[in-house]
Amino acid sequence: MALPIPDLPVLAEDDSMLSRKFGRELANYFAGSPLNRLSFLRTDHAFLSSAFSHPTTKFLLLQNLSPLAKDPTTLAYVHKADVEPLTGPDPFKKTEEQLLQEFNSDVTFPVVLFLGIDEKKKTGFEWREYKGEAHFAVDVTPQGPIAEKAKSVTEAVKAKGIDFLPGARHVSLNAPEAAIYAQARHMLDWNARNPFCGGCGQKTLSTNSGTKRVCPPTDWAGLPDGSKAPKERGHCPTRKGISNLSFPRTDPTIIVAVVSADGTKLLLGRSKRFPPDWYSTLAGFLEPGESIEEAVRREVYEESGVMVGRVVIHSSQPWPYPANLMIGAIAQATPSGETIYLGNDAELEDAKWFSQDEVREALLVGVDQFGQDGSQSRKEGALRLPPQTAIANRLIDAVIGGYLGAASKI
Repeated sequence: MALPIPDLPVLAEDDSMLSRKFGRELANYFAGSPLNRLSFLRTDHAFLSSAFSHPTTKFLLLQNLSPLAKDPTTLAYVHKADVEPLTGPDPFKKTEEQLLQEFNSDVTFPVVLFLGIDEKKKTGFEWREYKGEAHFAVDVTPQGPIAEKAKSVTEAVKAKGIDFLPGARHVSLNAPEAAIYAQARHMLDWNARNPFCGGCGQKTLSTNSGTKRVCPPTDWAGLPDGSKAPKERGHCPTRKGISNLSFPRTDPTIIVAVVSADGTKLLLGRSKRFPPDWYSTLAGFLEPGESIEEAVRREVYEESGVMVGRVVIHSSQPWPYPANLMIGAIAQATPSGETIYLGNDAELEDAKWFSQDEVREALLVGVDQFGQDGSQSRKEGALRLPPQTAIANRLIDAVIGGYLGAASKI
């Protein structure tokens, strides 16, 4: 069968009750980061300053959300001296309280995101019981008041012979670094999309090393030199109670492999943007007040007309395009609900029931990267499937492998 993605972390084999009943836990591409995020230290400015300044600390640069890379499989990191022209010597020297007191909406700071520590590297940064290589991400997209500084940083790193990885989806990275990139991309994209408050429309301030934005109550912008106090900003509903903050958005999305009532066929659909012969599992966003199981049944019915009974959650995948959490499930159609009808929702161009033999063959010779038909063994017009980097492939593979085990291990 199609080979699984190498280097994805899985829990060690054990004899626990849950593993005996449901199989080993599976990690998907973009998950399984090697970094300890140490999220509880994001408000500790002494920690952040120390980590930022350590000589072993690595900085991942993103330009228009594309990562700096040595090659399509490997990220490239730079050092503090490379980013200092943009970030300054210590972007974490002031606390959130100080930043709020000094807030000036006319002044722009780059987003410097703390990603975590690689604790496998025992010779790096050390803080209390934590030791390893600290990782930060910096948005160096040349825009706004800091465009020239960002441009100077990007030109300097390119002069060293490294560049930003082209393309819209970066699924060629090795699995551990893909997870690091996914975290950085998701967070920097969220910051870029939220420069203004959703409650009042005024400018927000990035804090907690890029993982939180607040709407300051005062502003020094436009005041003459020598002013003794900032001006009060307009009313904002986020400043009432304890909700003076905005945290990153994550959009839960279901994606499901639907098997027939007798378990012999698999329901797959295709949208108009898919390449020829390409089919995939069905997916859609969860709605407010809806469980995962309810969302699976609703989406499958809306898109294909098929009625689903039992739903089992298989695994999940962070998908940073821009901020999805793909919740993978396997569901079974009801005996009287297998008729396909595409008139409810115009999202799908086609949907079909495929036999397990057809799907098994496609896993062998019909799996390629997005938009690339690289297999020479696939017959003309035969089924094509998404790559192993997509959770859709892993769900399909699990069904053909007997639900608990992937077919790729056979």
